[in-house]
Amino acid sequence: MAKRYRMLIDGEWLGDDRSGIEVINPFDDSLIGLVPEATAEDVEAAIIAAAKGFERISAMPAHKRSDILEKTAELILRDKDEIAGIIAREAGKSWKYAVAEAERSAETFKFAAIEAKASHGEIVPMDASAVSAGRFGFYIRTPIGIIGAITPFNFPLNLVAHKLAPAIATGNAVVLKPATKTPLTSLKLAELLMEAGLPAGALNVLIGSGSTVGNRLVEDNRLAMITFTGSPPVGRGIKSRSGLKRVTLELGSNSPTIIEEDGDVDKAVSRCVVGSFANSGQVCISVQRIFVHKDRYDEFIAKFVEATCALKVGDPFDKSSDIGPMITTKELNRALEWLEEAKNLGAVVAAGGNAIGNCLEPTILTGVTREMKVMCSEVFAPIVSVLPYDTFDEALEMADDSVYGLQAGIYTRDINKAFKAIKKLDVGGVIINDVPTFRVDHMPYGGNKESGLGREGLKYAMEEMTNIKMVCINL
Repeated sequence: MAKRYRMLIDGEWLGDDRSGIEVINPFDDSLIGLVPEATAEDVEAAIIAAAKGFERISAMPAHKRSDILEKTAELILRDKDEIAGIIAREAGKSWKYAVAEAERSAETFKFAAIEAKASHGEIVPMDASAVSAGRFGFYIRTPIGIIGAITPFNFPLNLVAHKLAPAIATGNAVVLKPATKTPLTSLKLAELLMEAGLPAGALNVLIGSGSTVGNRLVEDNRLAMITFTGSPPVGRGIKSRSGLKRVTLELGSNSPTIIEEDGDVDKAVSRCVVGSFANSGQVCISVQRIFVHKDRYDEFIAKFVEATCALKVGDPFDKSSDIGPMITTKELNRALEWLEEAKNLGAVVAAGGNAIGNCLEPTILTGVTREMKVMCSEVFAPIVSVLPYDTFDEALEMADDSVYGLQAGIYTRDINKAFKAIKKLDVGGVIINDVPTFRVDHMPYGGNKESGLGREGLKYAMEEMTNIKMVCINL
């Protein structure tokens, strides 16, 4: 029989006695377990619990919250292999990337532990104005309240960590709705947080549909903030229904990489292989569009195809595998349909293009045009398009020709070109001499245009999760 899991409300594990949502291994379609499906009554109980949890955690001194975060990092590393196994099983992530996610998440909590002690306000020079001379002013940062966190399947640990860790660091309570495809990693993390000493109610975990859980969190006025990672259509819906709540949205992208004539092609090939195909391309900042100077195009495409064809597709638990399955058969079929559309419009498959079970071979397309879905939309699959260009200005125009603006990569040895790209591109991050998939967890991370609102990265997320309280003293 499949293992039954429980949800977390007010420090209690509940719901293993009811029918649940099936969690399926995307590689072989086997049943991993059953999680309880939250009801409207569960959402209400979780919000009430979070209100009590907020009173508890907001009253804790910063050093105690920091200790909880530091202990959680230690526990993640202690259980690293178990966590990697959960990620590989429910998300289909290749073992090496699952282990890397566990290690990264531990570092995310460590950064949060540091920032918990460093969060502060600043003095405001009141004597800068004649009317306030003789007064002393400063502001402090205070926790915002109850935060609803809605997370995706593709990084079931680290993207959850990027919402929970800064919330805890700032003294907020959270109601977490993880993706129904990958809830088990969140439940394991919740166990570790409770073991680390997190007070009851400060974290509540509900698994269920957007209509039952997500919408109620978004619309409930007792919540002060929604932090969401997912698709632009859902993000727009959240923004329209959230009222006066603070909202941060980390949405889609079709991230570009430019390889200029003076760029290091060998380094670019190595990084583009990882950036395009890690986690089967199911990464917000996956490399999706590569623009290569015409004089380096043939060299790049030959080396890129060779390196891509060397990748191994297969079982995530095979430690030699590079590419695992798509998250669902539905997503696999959608990616294949987009490939077929591109081919019908004139694109050429230079590598890959075939399904192997529930996996899609890493695929390189040439001869693409901007109207193809694989170019203008977020493909979220191991598919990358490569185009030649004549001038750097042309490359910048093509890279910026997108409704998205998350991150962009530029390979060049010319500092003037690098700064030209920094100034020109309307994105949240410009990565010089690397792919846009590069991210470390303490840097500000987020996008412009339809890629979202607000920023993650511990310090920056903490700013989003706090209010400024100004104090003026008339001396």
